[in-house]
Amino acid sequence: MSSYDLIVIGTGPGGYVCAIRAAQLGMKVAVVEKRATYGGTCLNIGCIPSKALLHASEMFEEAGHVFDRLGIKVGTPELDLPAMMTHKDTTVDANVSGVAFLFKKNKIEAHHGTGRIVAAGKVEVTAEDGAKTTLEAKSIVIATGSDVATLPGISIDETTVVSSTGAIKLETVPGHLVVIGAGVIGLELGSVWGRLGAKVTVVEYLDRILPGMDGDVAKQFQRMLAKQGFDFKLGAKVTGVTPTANGASLTFEPAAGGAAETIEADVVLVAVGRKPFTDGLGLAEVGVTLDERGRVATDAHYQTSVPGIYAIGDVIVGPMLAHKAEDEGVAMAEILAGQAGHVNYDVIPGVVYTMPEVASVGKTEEELKAAGIAYNIGKFPFTANGRARASLKTDGFVKVLADAATDRVLGVHILGAGAGEMIHEAAVLMEFGGSSEDLARTCHAHPTMSEAVKEAALAVEKRAIHI
Repeated sequence: MSSYDLIVIGTGPGGYVCAIRAAQLGMKVAVVEKRATYGGTCLNIGCIPSKALLHASEMFEEAGHVFDRLGIKVGTPELDLPAMMTHKDTTVDANVSGVAFLFKKNKIEAHHGTGRIVAAGKVEVTAEDGAKTTLEAKSIVIATGSDVATLPGISIDETTVVSSTGAIKLETVPGHLVVIGAGVIGLELGSVWGRLGAKVTVVEYLDRILPGMDGDVAKQFQRMLAKQGFDFKLGAKVTGVTPTANGASLTFEPAAGGAAETIEADVVLVAVGRKPFTDGLGLAEVGVTLDERGRVATDAHYQTSVPGIYAIGDVIVGPMLAHKAEDEGVAMAEILAGQAGHVNYDVIPGVVYTMPEVASVGKTEEELKAAGIAYNIGKFPFTANGRARASLKTDGFVKVLADAATDRVLGVHILGAGAGEMIHEAAVLMEFGGSSEDLARTCHAHPTMSEAVKEAALAVEKRAIHI
């Protein structure tokens, strides 16, 4: 029996980062991975391949609709979808190979197969050929991530009715793509195929898009997507998806009750969220408790109800974000090493990688109102930013929310090109408990899009310069 200090089940962002950090701290580490490649959903079929397609489709859109405004004449661009998919696959290969290199560099032993916890300190690995191996460790970390959430009565075949997994490998551009769910995944993948020529209809149960994000931002963003060609059916409950000769027929009715409608689609994308993946881990048998939503219940140090068994990432409470899992992976390893590992859950940015992007960190207006916290708002539009004008990227704005009594920044929300990069100065500011005045008095290079962040901070005290 092979013996280790730590066994990590799953090599997604949380798992592989936890393993590497533990190895850096001197532990003997093993990982268990059911896929042939490392990186989990994020690197293989999620974050990384989708971002490759988002970038490629943005370039296609710019070549067809923006280049001529910049004095660049290239004619009508021609889509080579197989080449675009090759770019996606090459990107994935480079990333998963990078994780394999890091495991080797840090002397982490990998075991390919399905892991099952048979007792505290013991993991049984079943290889693809059925062979079983038992591993032993002082500590076990569950980092198995999440799986696609489905709707009752709707069967996903990954050809006509697809999840995000099928949506990143379609062989042709659908004439009409119907997306069920107006969350991050649905809007990102809808924008990919919309830019490449598909008609996109989004059906959402709630009366708004991007649940959980700042309402002001979501409202403005919906208008922008509508201008890009998105058709929204909000407050709509999907009642069925039926295969047809040419695709699928989707039926929905008002969530509040009313007459049903039917939409004909070439492809239906089910993007209603994700659920923790705990199947086959043997958790019930060893006494690991799950919460009411099927997540692994843990204490503040990520320990489950069974001493020596821990969990991080999408399988526990909190936003299902790769970077949240990574930070938990580092904290987990440091806690096991006797250090003070910690994650500040109040400062975890979230990004929607559309064009324009949506980025957020901290509280929304709705959350502050619900908590009874008095706040001031500073907003600044990219239409008044010189770099945005020069780049033809003037859609959107920056919004800063600061405590009315202390001026401490409680939330920042950015809708605009490059928002996912700009949000981090707000995250750093908030980690140090900074105020809007701190941000407003920090010199920002000119001309940059980030100047809009400074101006929004100035606007908290009604002293923005350029509006």
